[in-house]
Amino acid sequence: MRKLKNSELDRLSVDGFKSAKKAPIIIILDNIRSLNNIGSVFRTSDAFLIEKIYLCGITAKPPHKDIHKTALGSTETVDWAYFESTLDVVEKLKTEKVKICSIEQAENATMLNDFNVENNTKYALIFGNEVKGVAQDVVDASDTVIEIPQFGTKHSLNISVSCGVIIWDLFSKMKV
Repeated sequence: MRKLKNSELDRLSVDGFKSAKKAPIIIILDNIRSLNNIGSVFRTSDAFLIEKIYLCGITAKPPHKDIHKTALGSTETVDWAYFESTLDVVEKLKTEKVKICSIEQAENATMLNDFNVENNTKYALIFGNEVKGVAQDVVDASDTVIEIPQFGTKHSLNISVSCGVIIWDLFSKMKV
């Protein structure tokens, strides 16, 4: 088996990405501290044609060299906006009939492997602060909470890893 060269991967151009049909997924970053995590979320969002990223609270905004280091240019492809309040974004998206999903460990959370996507539904996935997680008032305002099953000794995954796992799972379940 021969590894493919980048020129053989048949990737979209920036203009091609901008005009491509997007997955019905929106990402909300709730007070993310790490610029490398932010950049990684942009890069994963580019890979799966995510519609938009909302950066909220203390979450840094592009352009920034530490975001760029892991985003590798995806801040130029994936649409994004900044809101000071995560709750303001949630309220806005609810008026647009977007299903709000906090990614968190919580009572009565739906395990990711048991989560079923609904046809013709757009999802907003909220990922929280590296230490505190998704703010409780944001969890309260969510339509559902999705939890990634874990079986080891640690209590959580890195936010960029969680984002990749969740996006891949939902994307693979959707008829995009």
